[in-house]
Order: sequence, then structure tokens, then C-alpha cells
Amino acid sequence: MWGALAVAAVSYGADVLAGLGPETEPAPTAYANATELPEALSTDGTTIMVGDPNAETVVRLYEDPRCPVVADFEASGAKAIRTQTIQRRTRTEYVLASFKDDRLGGDGSKRAVNALRAALDAQKFTEYHAVLMGNQEEAEAADGYTTQRLLSLADKVPGLRSEAFDAAVSTMKYSDFVTASLGAYQPTGEEPIPGTPTVAINTTVLTGELYDDLFDEEDLTGVLIAVERAPEALRKHRV
Repeated sequence: MWGALAVAAVSYGADVLAGLGPETEPAPTAYANATELPEALSTDGTTIMVGDPNAETVVRLYEDPRCPVVADFEASGAKAIRTQTIQRRTRTEYVLASFKDDRLGGDGSKRAVNALRAALDAQKFTEYHAVLMGNQEEAEAADGYTTQRLLSLADKVPGLRSEAFDAAVSTMKYSDFVTASLGAYQPTGEEPIPGTPTVAINTTVLTGELYDDLFDEEDLTGVLIAVERAPEALRKHRV
């Protein structure tokens, strides 16, 4: 059964995946909403972990805040990941890249990643991340994520602005984190720097037709449910 399911995952996508695998156990009590999600920095210092630490399915997202494809993903398929994380079925891990600065000029990605790390201190990473992705229209420009714009967008997250947060954003307090996080991102693909978003479920990077499912909430929900029912569903490709 598991071998057939793995083949289905690669060959046919979520519409096939969703109909296969044994029934899952009842889900634990869900969080009320995204504001209740636990947030923590991993022991390696490069990964921001969101959700139930005991969730069996782990989705790792590699994102550059200035990448418009990331914004498209966050507005579509990523909704499925957020729902599953709130339901405590999935834990989401973020590795934040900043290679767009080298390609496009400016330092907007670095500043945004630094600000996101500062938001983690206030346990507001998830909310602030959503605000940045939802207001990314000018972010790809060299001056898209200026210090002032990052602080202004932080006003949209109740309780985030503080003297400590503002200082961390203004002084690039977490520049070491920005560098380390980019270093953790780079080995995820065959090329020196893969594109974003790159998404791995339980260490398996989604490629081919499954990559297309990232931009459809219903399809990605099907993939996540299938993997929950049969963790061996996806062929192992450790990152």
C-alpha cells in the first residue's frame, strides 16, 4: 500500500493522495486561532517553529520575504498549512532567506527577516508574517522593506510595537540570525540557491506536480491529510 501511495504522490498529485491511506486518529483540541499558536526558535538558531511541538507532520517552508511567488503561495496553498497548524495536525517551520537582495539590490529581505525575528521575541511572528505577505506589493523594489515601512506594518499587529521591537528593527539586532538563516536555506536544492518557496513535508521536498499543489488550498489540504494518514506516502528526500 505504502509504495503505491508514494507513486501516487509523485505521479498524480493531491486528488489521488486524498483518497488513499488508513483513517487518522481524532485530532487534538485545536487552537482558537493563529494568535494562540506557540512560536519558538529551534536549537540550531536558524529555524522558527510554529504550532504544536508534538505534531507528527512537519512542514518546512523556505521563503524570501521579497519573492512575489512566496506572496502568491501565502495567499493560496499556505492557507491549508495554517489551518492544519491551528488544528494541531501540523507544525510549520520557517527558514527565511534573503538572496533577493543580491539579485535586485537593496537590503529589504535582510531587514524583513530581521524584523520577523524580532517579532518572534514578542510571540507575534505568525501575525507579523501574515501582514508582511499581505502587503508585499512594493517589496520587490530595492526600497520595498525599509525600516519605516516595517515599523508601520507592525502597527497592524496589536501589541507588537514596543521600544524593544522598534530598536531591534532599526538597528538590525538580529543580523547574525539573518546570515545563519540564509546559510541554512542554501543547501536545500541541487543549485547553490534554489527558488522560493521551497516546501518540504517531513523532510521530503515537493517537486513536479506536487509543487503545483502548493498554490491550491484544496489540493495541498489533500496532500497534508494523505501524509498524515500514511507518513511513508512521500518518497524520502532528506534536506
